[in-house]
Formats: sequence, C-alpha cells, structure tokens
Amino acid sequence: MADGTKAIFLALDNAKTQFYHFKAIVIAGMGFFTDAYDLFCITTVTKLIGRLYYYDPALPKPGPGKLPDNVNNSITGVALCGTLLGQLFFGWLGDKLGRKKVYGITLVTMVGCALASGLSFGCTAKGVVATLCFFRFWLGFGIGGDYPLSAVIMSEYANQKTRGAFIAAVFAMQGMGILFAGAVSTILSKIFMVAFKAPKFNENHILSTQPEADFAWRIVLMLGAIPAALTFYWRMKMPETARYTALVEGNHKKAAADMATVLESDIYVEETGSKPPAKPNSSSYGFFSSEFLRRHGIHLLGTTSTWFLLDIAFYSLQLTQKDIYPASGLVYKASIMNALEEMYQISRAMTIIALLATVPGYWFTVFLIDKIGRYIIQLGGFLLMSICMAILGIQYGKLRGEKSKCGPTSKHDFCEGKPALFVVLYGLTLFFANFGPNSTTFIVPAELFPARFRSTCHGISAAAGKAGAIIGAFVVQTYTLEGNSKKIKKAIIGLAVVNLIGFFFSFLVPETKGRSLEEISGEDKELDGHANENGRNYNARTEMI
Repeated sequence: MADGTKAIFLALDNAKTQFYHFKAIVIAGMGFFTDAYDLFCITTVTKLIGRLYYYDPALPKPGPGKLPDNVNNSITGVALCGTLLGQLFFGWLGDKLGRKKVYGITLVTMVGCALASGLSFGCTAKGVVATLCFFRFWLGFGIGGDYPLSAVIMSEYANQKTRGAFIAAVFAMQGMGILFAGAVSTILSKIFMVAFKAPKFNENHILSTQPEADFAWRIVLMLGAIPAALTFYWRMKMPETARYTALVEGNHKKAAADMATVLESDIYVEETGSKPPAKPNSSSYGFFSSEFLRRHGIHLLGTTSTWFLLDIAFYSLQLTQKDIYPASGLVYKASIMNALEEMYQISRAMTIIALLATVPGYWFTVFLIDKIGRYIIQLGGFLLMSICMAILGIQYGKLRGEKSKCGPTSKHDFCEGKPALFVVLYGLTLFFANFGPNSTTFIVPAELFPARFRSTCHGISAAAGKAGAIIGAFVVQTYTLEGNSKKIKKAIIGLAVVNLIGFFFSFLVPETKGRSLEEISGEDKELDGHANENGRNYNARTEMI
C-alpha cells in the first residue's frame, strides 16, 4: 500500500475509541432515529385517519371509518417508494461528490417534508390523502439518502476493532425511533383524550370521532422533524471521511489533516516525488466492468438478495401491527372505543413491543457483533425468525382465538385464544430480526466494497431491501386488512419461507469482522500496485500533519 495512504489508514484502524467516535454515532444515529420515526409513526395514525375521513353512515351496518385498502397501502407504502429512489440516487451521489456534501441535503429534505406531511391540505378526503402521499414520498426520498451515507460515514470513521459495533449503534437508533414513534403517539393521544372527551363508537357513531383528533395525527408526523433539525449544524461541521479524500479524491495531505484534527493526534504522511500514472493501471476498474463483476458481483448479489428478503418480512410485521394487535389482546375491538382511544391503544401496544423486543435486539447486535461476527448473527437471525413465524402461522387460529366465541360484552375481537404466547412469538420474531439480518444487512454493505463504489453499492443493497418492503406494504398487507384468519395464516407462513430463503442466500456474504476496509475490498493490493508503478521515481519525504 502507498506509504502516505497507509499512515492514514493505520491511524484510523488503530485509533482508540474516543469522544469523536461517539459524536459521529450520535450525529449519524439521529438521522436514523428520524428515519425510523417518520417511516413507522404512520402505523399509529392510519386508523385515526380512517375514522376522520372515511366514515360512511350509509352502510347497512355502519362501523368505524376505515381507510380503503388501496388508500391504506398508499399511505403506508408511498414513503418506501421514495426511500428506494433516494437510496439509489444519494448512494451514487455520495461516491461522486463526497459523503459530507450530500449529507446535509438529505437532512434538509427530511425536515421539510416531515413538517409538510403534517400540513397536508385538501377540501376532501382524497385531497388530504393525495397531499399526504406526495409529501411522504419526498420524505422517503430524503430518508433513502441517509441509509448509504450514514453507514458509509460511520464505517470509514471507525477503528478496525469496533467498526461493527459503531455501525450497529448508528442503526440501533432505528429501534429508538420506532420506540419513540409509539411513545409520542401514546402520550399525545392520551393528552387529547383527556382534553376532548367523547363517547364510544357503539354509543354514538358521530361524536365518537373528536374533530380535534385531526390535529393529533398531524402533530405526530410533524414532530419527526425536530431530532433531524437538531443535528444539522453538527453534520455540516463533520469533515469528509479520510478514506474518501485519500482513495477517491487522491488528496492524502488533506485526509491526514482532517483525521489529525478528529483523532487529536499527529499523523505522519510520506509524500513522494512521483506522480500518479496518466492512465489508471489495470487494477483500476469501473462499476459496470467485468472486473467489478468478477471481484464483487457475488458479494453484491448476496447483500441485495438478503436485504430484499429480510425487508419483506420485517416491514410486513411493522406495517401490519395495527391489524395484528387485536389478535394479541393488546388492543380492544374498535366498536367499544372512540377515535383517540383506538390510537392510544395501538400506540401503547407498539411501544410495549418495541421496548421489550425490538430495541433489545438492536443492542444485542451492538454488544456482540465484533465478538461473534456478522455471519453467525445473520444466519441465526434468519433461521430463528423463520421458526418463530412458522409456529405463529401454523398455530395462528388457536393463538388468536375466534370472534364467534366472544360474548356481546367482550372487549376483544377474538376470544379463547392464547394471547400471551402470541405476543411472545411475535416479539421473538422482531427480536431475532434486529439481533440478526435487519442489522447485519445494513452493516456489511458498508464494509465489503471499495471506497469509490461503497456508497453506491450500499444504496443498491438498501434499495433492494426497500423493494422487499414495498412488497410487504402493497402485497402482504392486503392479507391482514380484513382480519381474515386464513389469509393472515397464509401470509405469516409465506414470510417464514421467505426468511428461510434468506438464510441460504446469506452464504453468499463473507465475514468482515476483524479486517480493515482496504483488505476486505482488495484496495490494499491496488494501492501497492500504484506504489510499485511509481517506484522508479520514488523520492519520499515525511511530513507531520
């Protein structure tokens, strides 16, 4: 490896864990906190939007207002479509312009569109939903850029020993975002319930939906802008990553100066009198070249396929929570609640599941990934998710119970089931998703590929995941909306099979634990080749930065 570059990378890889590492985790992590909050808070308010805008008193047997299937799928899924495009665009842009220059653009987009989502306007239900979907699409576009940039920035800043834990800690903020989405919705709906009392739906169909509830869902969506806005200044102050500056821009001196400031230590760089060759040597190859395909094609297939398969299951579970919770006994039947009470119970259930299952899974990954490795965590997570979902699907009817067994005074939609076991299996599935492939599919693409393609490849892998999430939102979710036991059973068993396929595709992804990014990607050999090519004109001098 060229001596100047080697000094920078050795300093980064061997640096002790220090304040700046934790600062970078917080700066990148708050973006992910916002991403998760914005993507999943919609689960807590869709039932409320249905009551507010889609109640139909002309039905033979009126029930609480409910979003039509296509509207429900659009509201929950449109942000994922924007996210997919954002991951591809900003992933590519991060390699072309640099991580730092693009990082601020994604944040401004997220803040602006989160605020605009809450201000969705219109004189009719269709008008409100159309503007909401428009702003959530562009919100997703900004969120999409945060995936490759946050992962790559953290991987390029981190030291070799704890790189996996640092990237996992950034991603763990997704769990905190999900938790806070539930908690904020719970608190806000409770405040509105106390302030604006209303009868239950079965007591008064019209007055059970408080007009003031129209402010509740808007405030929930708008609050997602706050954590992102708080970190904007610090994102703008972050220097470009040394690996991008040295390997892509070729400015070793600036890379060393930036890292010397960050690491608060001197870095010695050897500058040579030779100049780089006028044409790239044979080891320099393009993204659409046969050489890239030979070196990294299998890796890219592995990261895209596993993320795609994982997100079909993971987002199906997250986005259908509002439909699955009645089966768990955590939420009462809609007819005995007013609009805000239903929002409160759904949000509370989401918070409980996130606190006990979702969040712990992320932090198990943080503490163990550099000890047992990415490979074992991903394989084990896929396999255990598949087992839990297979049991949940096969036994779904018995675990949920039946409507016909509920008396007229029952508070629940389903009776004589096993709700405690249902919640345990559902929680374990989410736990092993996060202490498993949901974390590792985010981490590994930020380590496997060369610096000049790293953001692009992570964006492609993440976009494949969002394609899976879109299938969850627009296909799998249709099986849960009516509460039909047979359809939900088929969907859950199908997801178990998807997880099992993900287990086998994981064998395409190598272990990256304990190796430098340059060793993993093969850039160390490329750089040595450049150094040897210039060897005849080598005239080194050492400079302390």
